[in-house]
Amino acid sequence: MYQKDKKSNWISLGIHGGVIVLLLTVLSQHAAIQEKIKEAVHLVNPNLTPYKPKVPPKAQTAQGGGGGGMKAPTPIAKGALPKIARKQFIPPSVVVNPTPKLVVVPTIIADTPLPNVKMNNYGDPLAKLGPPSNGMGDGGGMGSGSGGGVGSGRGGGYGPGEGGGVGGGAYRAGGGVSNPSVLFKVDPEYSEEARKAKFSGTVSLQIIVDPDGKARNIKVTRSLGMGLDEKAMEAVARWKFKPGIKNGVAVPVIANIEVNFRLL
Repeated sequence: MYQKDKKSNWISLGIHGGVIVLLLTVLSQHAAIQEKIKEAVHLVNPNLTPYKPKVPPKAQTAQGGGGGGMKAPTPIAKGALPKIARKQFIPPSVVVNPTPKLVVVPTIIADTPLPNVKMNNYGDPLAKLGPPSNGMGDGGGMGSGSGGGVGSGRGGGYGPGEGGGVGGGAYRAGGGVSNPSVLFKVDPEYSEEARKAKFSGTVSLQIIVDPDGKARNIKVTRSLGMGLDEKAMEAVARWKFKPGIKNGVAVPVIANIEVNFRLL
């Protein structure tokens, strides 16, 4: 009934094209907005570690020890401990020279408060009452140990440990105690059983490095078997260490060692 109008066709095409472009634009912007929403913007760094106060390592106090004696026939008797000092010039003794040429106060090597009793004579505060005696140990000092201290340990401290301080055993690195380091080591030998089986792995050991830089009290903490544990212990026993240091003095320190077995 009506004649075709080319102008209307172009107008209709333009309207449809505009709507399509508008829809595509809105959808693309919507996707971009969603992506932006997903992005998290931290105005404050959640890592607060750098701002936490640094806590200094706790100093070790209940470690070390010492002992002594003069091969007396009777054990050490109850008494007061001598004064504390970082270096010992005169070990404690029950027998006191009444006319010394040079007066030096007996001391023990420690840096912690000590158990003490109010008595006129030197001795072990935890011992029993008895006649004055330096004890059945040796090396000076008093007790059943050795090394110029007081007690059953070894060294100038007090108690069952060694290396100075108050008895409890060897130190652990940290808290003013440096870690031992290896100066010289030998490679472990292979056991014949492990060699035939072409077996390899790692043996973990815990040792105590004494003040002389030698390994003692060697214990296996992770075993390989096939005779390799024993070979690892034999090798480490021949190693030479730089001992751990506490207050400028070499002390026994616990260390962990790994010994590797690899066939070439």
